[in-house]
Amino acid sequence: MKIVGIAGSLRAGSLNRALLRAARELAPEGMEIAIVDLAGVPLYNGDVEAAGDPEGVARLKQAIRAADGVLMATPEYNHGVPGVMKNAVDWLSRPPQGSALGGKPVAIMGASPGITGTARGQSQLRQAFEFTNSYCMPQPELLVFKAHEKFDAEGRLTDETTRQFLGRFLTAFAAWVERFR
Repeated sequence: MKIVGIAGSLRAGSLNRALLRAARELAPEGMEIAIVDLAGVPLYNGDVEAAGDPEGVARLKQAIRAADGVLMATPEYNHGVPGVMKNAVDWLSRPPQGSALGGKPVAIMGASPGITGTARGQSQLRQAFEFTNSYCMPQPELLVFKAHEKFDAEGRLTDETTRQFLGRFLTAFAAWVERFR
């Protein structure tokens, strides 16, 4: 089972990138998670799209199309989904009739220093998947709150309870993806 993981942060030390690395480490047998960086994806612009997808966008779309599912690790900025993540979804939704996200099973998780994790950002991201006709896993949710206390200085997930829950989350996602294969 091939899964593409995307972090909605461009920071090298992003907690959500670290969460994706932990997911890759804890993935159930048979699941491979390839992490795709969004640094090469420019801001969506219809004029740019009309001239052809930029290289970073084309690579992202190709990776999503070749995957069995998509794992989104989103931060939450100002009570919402960050622009980097929303921008990626905007590019992936184009063209609407041939969206790379169309019919794809998706899971959303997120890590934040805040007490509510990334609940609001995840909620907004779920709404975008209605338009893309993606199958967003409804449960379980993974909201890693006080994440700065759960990763070490090298970005390794050290909190055992969170590691166990992430493992169960990924097992549920594997079952979710199987429903659509």
